[in-house]
Amino acid sequence: MLSLAEISDRLEIQQLMVDYSTAIDQRRFDDLDKVFTPDAYIDYTALGGIEGPYPEVKKWLSEVLPTFPIYAHMLGNFSVQVEGDKASSRVICFNPMVLPGDKDQILFCGLWYDDEFARTPEGWRMTRRVETKIYQKVQ
Repeated sequence: MLSLAEISDRLEIQQLMVDYSTAIDQRRFDDLDKVFTPDAYIDYTALGGIEGPYPEVKKWLSEVLPTFPIYAHMLGNFSVQVEGDKASSRVICFNPMVLPGDKDQILFCGLWYDDEFARTPEGWRMTRRVETKIYQKVQ
C-alpha cells in the first residue's frame, strides 16, 4: 500500500507533466522554469527536434512552436516510480499539430515521454526528458 507521502510525490510529479503540456500549449514558455531544473537535459530528436540543455531547448521551443497555428498535448498512462528524492516516469502523449500554410493539414504525433525528476527545495523538478516516437502522420 502506498503511503500518503508516496501518493503526494506521485501526484506532484504527474501535475508537473501536466504543467509542462499546459505551458507548451498556451505558449507560456517561461512557465517551463517551474517544470525543469536549470541543468535539465531534453531530447526531442525522435520527432525531428533538437537535444541539449534546458535553456537552449526552451529558446528553440519559443522560436519554433509559434509557427504552428494550433497544437495540443493529451497525456495518459502515467507510470511513476519514486525512490527517495529521485523519480522516473513514462507517459504517453497524443500531440496533433496544425501545420502552417493554407492546406489545413494536421501532423498527428504519438510519443512516449521518458522523464527523470529530482526533489528540490522548490518541489519536484524534471531533470531529463526524452521523446520516443510511436508514430507521426500528416493528414
